[in-house]
Amino acid sequence: MRKDGELAPNTDPTAGSWSLVVPLKPLSLAKSRLAGAAGPQARSRLALAFAQDTVAAALSCPAVRDVVVVTDDPVAGAALRALGARTVPDAPAAGLNAALSYGAGAIRAHRPGAPVATLNADLPALRPAELSRVLAAAEQFPRAFLADAAEIGTTLLSAAPGVELRPAFGEGSRRHHLSSGAVEIPLDGVASVRRDVDTGDDLRAALELGVGPRTAELAAAERWAAAGRWAAAEPERA
Repeated sequence: MRKDGELAPNTDPTAGSWSLVVPLKPLSLAKSRLAGAAGPQARSRLALAFAQDTVAAALSCPAVRDVVVVTDDPVAGAALRALGARTVPDAPAAGLNAALSYGAGAIRAHRPGAPVATLNADLPALRPAELSRVLAAAEQFPRAFLADAAEIGTTLLSAAPGVELRPAFGEGSRRHHLSSGAVEIPLDGVASVRRDVDTGDDLRAALELGVGPRTAELAAAERWAAAGRWAAAEPERA
């Protein structure tokens, strides 16, 4: 019997080669910069919807073999396992980069030759075909990364088989990953893989791209306005 958090190898012969590591904070702490636009309760619901749409799209990508979510949030963990992801516990005090390294290590404990990539959990507009293009480009390099839409951060970092991931996420991570020797992936037409969501303006841009069903449903229910703010629900008319 498999212990909690222990990964079993994916034996599906049709699965792709890439294993993805997706980090997710506890929902009560996630997406703090959205609090002003969405409010604390909607913010937590958005964080979960983003993660669900991100993971579902990643699992639909032909290049992806499996997705491992590093989280200590029981609600998020259950929801993402229901989609087909695997979960491993986080160590909150250790930080994001330690969590990503741990997730990559958990994958390679079972598949030492796995190509591994990190993927942000806040890519609600993610399209499987665009992710396939990014991963195909990443295969050409030992380590590679994709910058976010602002060209300051990073939404995906990859490591070829036998190569250490060496994540350097945090403020200005694009610069940090360049300095670490990772190659920036020079692709156009992959906006959905670049569009992470931290602010109300980011969410508006993601909605314009077209988000996954969970984020779309929540945005409709919460009356997200095109102007980038939460609209008050109108009273029912007789």
